[in-house]
Parts: sequence; C-alpha cells; structure tokens
Amino acid sequence: MGRGSDMHGQCLFIIVFFIHAVHVLPGCIAQSSDEQTLLAFKAAISGDPNGVLDSWVTTKGSMNATDSICRWRGVSCRSRQHPGRVTSLELMSSNLMGVISPSLANLSFLHTLNLSGNRLTGGIPSELGQLPCIRVISLGGNSLIGNIPVSLTNCARLTHLELPRNGLHGEIPANFSNCRELRVFNISANSLSGGIPASFGSLSKLEFLGLHRSNLTGGIPPSLGNMSSLLAFDASENSNLGGIIPDMLGRLTKLNFLRLAFSGLGGAIPVSLYNISSLIVLDLGNNDLSGMLPPDFGITLPRIQFLNLYNCRLQGSIPPSIGNATKLRRIQLQSNGLQGIVPPDIGRLKYLDKLNLQFNQLEDKWDKDWPLMAALGNCSRLFALSLSSNKFQGDMPASLVNLTFGIEKIFMNENRISGAIPPEIGKFRNLDVLALADNELKGTIPDTIGGLHRMTGLDVSGNNISGEIPPMLVANLSKLAFLDLSENDLEGSIPESFERMSSIAILDLSYNRFSGMLPKQVLSLSSLTLFLNLSHNTFSGPIPSEVGRLSSLGVLDLSNNRLSGEIPQALAGCQSMEYLFLQGNQLGGRIPQSLVSLKGLQHLDMAQNNLSGAIPDFFATFQYLRYLNLSYNRLDGPVPTTGVFNDTKDFFVGGNRVCGGVSELQLPKCPDRAGKGSHRSRTVLIVSVSVGSFVALVLIAGAIFVCVLKPMKQVMQSNETSPRPLLMEQHWKLSYAELHRATNGFSAANLISVGSFGSVYKGVVGSEEEEVAIKVLNPLQHGAERSFLAECEALRSVRHRNLVNVITACSTVDHNGNDFKALVYEFMPNRDLDKWLHPTIDDDDDESSSRVLTMSERLRIALDVAEALDYLHRHGQVPIVHCDLKPSNVLLDNDMVAHVGDFGLSRFVLGTNNNSIQYSSISAGIKGTVGYIPPEYGMGGEISMEGDIYSYGILLLEMFTAKRPTDDMFQGSRSIRSYVATAYPDRAMEIVDQAMLRLKEKDMFEKKIEGCIMSVLRVALQCTEDSPRARMLTGDVIRELISVRNTYDD
Repeated sequence: MGRGSDMHGQCLFIIVFFIHAVHVLPGCIAQSSDEQTLLAFKAAISGDPNGVLDSWVTTKGSMNATDSICRWRGVSCRSRQHPGRVTSLELMSSNLMGVISPSLANLSFLHTLNLSGNRLTGGIPSELGQLPCIRVISLGGNSLIGNIPVSLTNCARLTHLELPRNGLHGEIPANFSNCRELRVFNISANSLSGGIPASFGSLSKLEFLGLHRSNLTGGIPPSLGNMSSLLAFDASENSNLGGIIPDMLGRLTKLNFLRLAFSGLGGAIPVSLYNISSLIVLDLGNNDLSGMLPPDFGITLPRIQFLNLYNCRLQGSIPPSIGNATKLRRIQLQSNGLQGIVPPDIGRLKYLDKLNLQFNQLEDKWDKDWPLMAALGNCSRLFALSLSSNKFQGDMPASLVNLTFGIEKIFMNENRISGAIPPEIGKFRNLDVLALADNELKGTIPDTIGGLHRMTGLDVSGNNISGEIPPMLVANLSKLAFLDLSENDLEGSIPESFERMSSIAILDLSYNRFSGMLPKQVLSLSSLTLFLNLSHNTFSGPIPSEVGRLSSLGVLDLSNNRLSGEIPQALAGCQSMEYLFLQGNQLGGRIPQSLVSLKGLQHLDMAQNNLSGAIPDFFATFQYLRYLNLSYNRLDGPVPTTGVFNDTKDFFVGGNRVCGGVSELQLPKCPDRAGKGSHRSRTVLIVSVSVGSFVALVLIAGAIFVCVLKPMKQVMQSNETSPRPLLMEQHWKLSYAELHRATNGFSAANLISVGSFGSVYKGVVGSEEEEVAIKVLNPLQHGAERSFLAECEALRSVRHRNLVNVITACSTVDHNGNDFKALVYEFMPNRDLDKWLHPTIDDDDDESSSRVLTMSERLRIALDVAEALDYLHRHGQVPIVHCDLKPSNVLLDNDMVAHVGDFGLSRFVLGTNNNSIQYSSISAGIKGTVGYIPPEYGMGGEISMEGDIYSYGILLLEMFTAKRPTDDMFQGSRSIRSYVATAYPDRAMEIVDQAMLRLKEKDMFEKKIEGCIMSVLRVALQCTEDSPRARMLTGDVIRELISVRNTYDD
C-alpha cells in the first residue's frame, strides 16, 4: 500500500512538471530570443557615454525574475497574454551613437519604438516593416540618412510615425495611405524630394501632418481636405512647394493649427479658411497670395490666437470685427497693402502681446488724440507695437503714455507724426527699442529717456528736433548699442556722458549743427565697431589721437566739418577700418606713412582738404581698396600706376599738382627722376555671399530693427565736384528697379542658389558692368525675434581676409509695395571648395570639373580656413562659433584664396547676460550639417569653439581623401574618421586622393610627400577626437600646417 502510494505521488509530480514545462518553457525560449535581439541592438551601438545600456547584461538563460530583460532600462513587457515579451523600447534622448540594428524586427510583440533625440546614424532598417504589432515609431532628432523605407507602409497598426530633424532624402512613399490607423505623421526638417501624396487624403484618423522644411514640391493636394480628424497641418518653409491653397482645406472643421508660411504659394486665400472656427494658429506669411480679410472674420474665428498673414499682398481694410476675436495674442499683418484706419476695436483684445502693421497704407488723422493709441492702452500684455511706414498723421498722441508699463518695442518710423516726444515716455522701464525716425517731430529730446536702462536702440533721426543733447540722455544706458540722432536741428557740443556708452556699436550724429572740438569721449569708445558718423556738422580743430582706439571700427565718417591740422598718426590703430571719409575739411600736412597698416580699406575719401606732399605709393598695395579720392588738395609729385591707381573709375586726383600716372588721367609727364611703380597688378577681388556678413550689414542697413534704421542718407557722399563710383554712390540706397534690371527680373537663369534666408542671383551693376551676387532676403523670416544687442556684439568685429564680405545693401519696397531687402556682394567665379573636391557632370563648363586640386593648393586652402577660424575664435571682441563648417561654405576667389562664408547667426544662437555673450544650449536641435556635426552637439551640449575644430578636422579629411563623410561606405560605426584612423599610418597613402598623388606637382622624394600627408592627417585626427578637450587649438593647427607647407614648398 505504501509503495503504491509512493508510485502514485511520483507520477503526479511528473505530470505537474510536464504541465508546467508546457506553459513556461515557450515563454523562456521566447524571452531568450528577445534577449538576443536586444543584445544585437546593443552591439550596434558604438557609443553610450551615459551608460544607459549598462544594465543590459545577458541573463544566461536564467529564469529568475530579477534577471528578466523586462527590467532593463528602456525596456517594457506589458502584454498580459504574452508575459515576458518585449512590447516597448524607449531610449529617447540617451546620447546613443551607432546604427539601428535590423534585428529589432525579431521583437514580434513590439508596439512602441522610441529612439528619438540620440546621435544615431545610417539608415532606417527596412526590416522594421516586418513588426506586426508596431504602433509607434519615433526616430526624430538623429542623423539618419537614406530613404524612408517603403516597407513601413506594411505596418497596418501604425499610429505614430515621427522622423523629423534627420538627413532623410527621397520621396514620401504614397502607400502610407494603407496605414489606416495613422494619427501622427511627422517628417519635418529633412531633405526629401517629390510631393505630398494625394492618397494621404484617405487617412481619416490622421490628426497631425508635419511636413515643415522638407524640400517638398508639387503643391498641396486638394484631397487633404478629406482628412476629417486633422488637428494640425504644417507644410511651412518648403520654398518650392508652389501651387495654390486648395479651397477643400476649408472642410477641415477640427483644424487648430495651419502653417503654410514661406512655401511659394500663390493665388487667392480661400475664404473657406476663415470659416474654420476651431483655428488657433493661421500662418500663411511670405507667400504670393492675395485677398481681403472678410468683414466677419473676427466672429468666424472665435478661437484664433496667432494671425500671421504678413507679406501676403492683402488688400482692403482691417474689419472692426477683429475685436470679437478676443483670444488673439499675435497679429502680424505687416508688408501688405492694407488701407483705411486701424479699428479701435483692437483695444478689446486683452491678451494681445504683439501688433505689427508696418509697411502698409493704413491712414488716420487726429487733432488731439489718436483713438487707436487710446484703445491700445487697454491691452495690458502688449510688449511690441510696430506701426512704421504707413500714413498716420497728427500730433504725438497723449495716450501713448497710457500703453502698458511692460511695453518693450515701439516702432513708428516713416509716418507724419508731429509735436514733441512726451517726457512721460520715461515711465516705460522695459522699453528696449524706440524708433520714431522720419516723422515731423519737434521740440527737444526728453532727458527722461536716460532712465530707460534696458534700452538697446534709439532712432529719432529725420525729424526737426532741436536744442542740445541732454547730458544725462545716455549716462545710464549701458546696453545702448544703436543711437541715431542724424538729420535734425541739434546743436551744441557732445556731452561727456557719452563715454559711458559701453555697448554702443552704431552711432550717427550727422547732419546737425554740433560744434566745438571732435568729442574725445566718443572717439575713445572701443565698443564702436560698425559705424560712426559725425559728418555734416561744424566740428573744428584737429582730429584727436584718441581716434586710434577705434581698433575694430568698420566705417568712420568725419566729412564736411571744419577740421584742421594733420591727419593723426594714431589713425593707423584702426586696423579694421574699411570705409574712411575725411573729405570737405581743412586738413593739412602730408598723408601719414603710418596709414600703411590700414590694409583692409575699401573706400578712402580725402578730397577737398589742404593735404600736401607726395601721394603714398603704399595705397597701390591695398588689395581691397577699390575707391580712392584725393582730388582738390595740394598734392604733388608722381602718381603711382598700379593697384587702385590703375583704374580711373575708382581713383580721382584732379585739382592737385601731380604728374605721371596712367595715360587715362591725362596728367603732365613727370621729370626723368619720376618714380616707377614696381607693384603687382591689382587683383580683382570677387567676394561671395556670406549669411554671417549678411546679418552684420542687415544690422547696419535696416533689418536690425526691421525699419528702425532707415537707409543712411548721403553717408557715402563725397563732394559734388568729384566723380564717384556707382556702388559707393548708391551705398545703402540701391533701388529695387536697379536690382531688378541687374538680374533680368530676378530670372531663374540668374538664380545661383536658394537658402533659408533668401535667394541668391547673379547680376551686373553699373556702367562698368561689375558682376555681383545679389541676395534677396526674407526679412520677416518666421522664428523668434533675435536680440539686437547679441547680434551686434557677435558680428561687429568680423573682418578678415579669409572671411567673405559684403559691398552694399538695399532696403526699400518692390513694385507691389512689399518690403524688399537685399544684399549685394562681389561675385566669385571659382565657386566653393565642394565643387572642386566632388565635381559632377553638371559642372562641365567649369574649371573645377576639369582639373584636380594640387597638394599645395589644398595646403593653402586648409591654412586659409584655419586662419579664418582662429580669427573668429580668438581675435574678435567676442568669440564667434561658425557651427556649419563644410566645403560648400569655403569659397575661392580668382587666386584660389579661401574665404569662409555662412558664419554667424544663421546657425549661432546667442544670449546676453550682464552684457556678456554666452553660448546658448542647442538641445532644441543639432546645429550644423550631418557628417560634420561634433558628437557632443548630439548630446545636448553647448555650441563651442571645439565643435568648430571637429568640423574643420572632418573638412581636412575630406580634402585629402576626396570622400564625403556621408558617402555610402560610411555606415554604422564606420565613419570617415575611423576609415582614416584605421589606415593611419601604415596604409595612409592608400586612402588619400589618388588623383592628387598622380599630379606629381613637384619633383620630390616620395618619402617627403608621404611625410607631409602624414602630418596633415595627424592634425585632422587630433581635431576630430571624441573629447572636445583633446582637440587641437586653432593656433596649434596653423603652426603645424605652416610647417607642412614650408616643408612641401622647399
């Protein structure tokens, strides 16, 4: 009996064991499979600086719950039916580097894959399309390249596909319309091609469609109006999208967010859009649209908060019903053709914080007070008010002082506002910009403005203001960077308190009646770096030696005063001077030999003085000097014949006692002992387009404050009796018509390139038919308003032979009355370095496609770029970080001298704190171009000089291997750096550009050539170390490359 009982118990145990095994073993096997998949994913990760995957250690088949992969960081197992199976992998913003392993396709129960905000490279594995349960794929904010896999359209349960901010290309697969469950589709900020698939109209559950800045073309399909669940649609900044706005979009009755700005759209704005009562954001700005605001739009859009219809060619008036849209916060209707009065009903908008109506044809007349201004006093959150360039007429409204105390910006330029500036304006303690230029104001400047400690810009030029400058006007304005009091009736001397303006970069006191000695306190301001104009006053006496302290000043105009004495030797300290105007004074003596140090001069006018002695021949060596006027002085002796002296369109010497010169001057012959020029022929410099120089001149010419700084009237004028070159005569004043002619109507045949800031055209200007590049800007580019002071501080000292520079600017309106801003640069026929390193069949008309750069040329270019970086990093008043160094931003002049372009604010974000410049975090998005971005930027690190060094190192590797860092051979953990590092030093000669080696430029020993190449590659590898602290400094790079160049040239 006992034995039978034991047998029965043993049988029962075996049965239970097998039952348990049947249920447990498949789960263990499955979990083991998921573990292998995750470990394969980890193996493809080449960098994990935060140790996110440290917990991912093999369980070695253990069934202990504490060893479960479900406890690994970022891994979740939430399936009740299939316990222990991986259902989500979420490792967002973990700074992971490497590629996405195709093995993830083996996670058969995975429904969420979120790897966004890392530093992953390579392509999106097509195998992900095999995931049967996948619902969410989020891979945005990486450096992924390649096409969007068509296989993803097989994911029938997919609800979220988020791939923004990568380097993806190719077309959007049309078969995503098969993913009927899609709710979010976001591929913004990629480099795609093709159009928006019309089949997307069948995605009835889609709520968010993000196509922002994706290079799409082909227009907006009307079928998108069938997406009945759509809440947000963003196709903005696709500049070549084209077409019209389909009326069908008006059927999107749930739409909250519609943004189509900067997309090349045309035609009329569909009235149906104004009937989408759910709209919160309507942004159609900067398109070639037309239409009117419906009379009842404030009623039909009750939820609207952001109304951005700037530069849309709107006509008609602003309806009073706008006051019914009580949730409005931003109204941006600038640069249109709006007429009539601005309805005081706007005063009912209690949440309004920004009102921009500038550059329209709005009008209003008032006797005692302006109803609009009185109404705006009710808008307690208003911080920015822009009414410039309209037809408002009347005395300065008393109700201006009733605006909210928090007002920060007031723009009322170019109207017909009269009366005096009220002293009560001093109560606006947060005011940082006050622009009242080109009105009919009278009276004096109230000294209460001196209490506005946050002010960065003040412009009251072009009025009838009289009296003296209040002594305390600027005494406490330590942040003031821009001050324009020109073209008024001011008199007296300049207050001593001007010496306290520690941040001033632009100062214009011209065309007044100031007298006395030139103010030493102004000439001692080292912060003056862009522009100082004291011309057309009655200043007398000598030029103080303190002028030499303006070491970073670009433009100095002391013309048409009563200055006497000699030109001070100290002027030689102005090493950054580009434009110097001394004409129309009583200066005597010789032209100082010390001016030989002003090698960056482009324009020098000393006409109508009493200068004597010989003409210094060192002017002939100034390679940038393109205008020299010495006429009507007492100069004698021979005239040099080289450099600027060889061009009678740019050099004027009439009214002196000189001889010789080129025959076109028709001067008398010199005696036999006349000097013979032995200088080199003048190099015709052709300078290319730079986004960084572009921003600096925009600061000067008008886009700093949009319309704060008017075109600088007669700043570049010389005396009326002297001939003058066309470009300088029109400096700051080139008309739209002239640029329209120069580019054949901005024709496609003249189009050079299209960028985020505008389009660049090739043109011919002036009677001398000078070739130029003309960049037509989008001054109202969508984005956060940049700090004027930060821009000014960052760019004010950017002047160097290896940085591109600008000629002139145009700030006006086009034939349709729309705001028009352009920059004019000299044109570079040798184009950019990228075209030389990677010629294409499309370049068969260019030298860069028919010959290979020699090693000596590459060394010189590398050294030029290093010196440009060294200047930006170390020799300006503040460090400038380029943030996008690559071959296409290195431009070559006629002598193959390299000029770095596209530096500064296009990819550099600055903040100010106690007048210091700080690099802001780039966590909102990687700054730069895929392949050249330093690894720390992808980790949310700050922009740094070391980041530029990394990009420079990649550029060096590309120059000497002729391989792009984004070539297909560089996939996964293999990069251009690892490719070179693996071969260095034993096989280095195998991976350098063989076409360069075949040139046999010099009769040199092979070992010597190899030694030079090894040195260059060593520099490149040191510059591209993962640790920023381990990278070389620019000074060390320059010393190394100079040594290599000298060795190679010996």
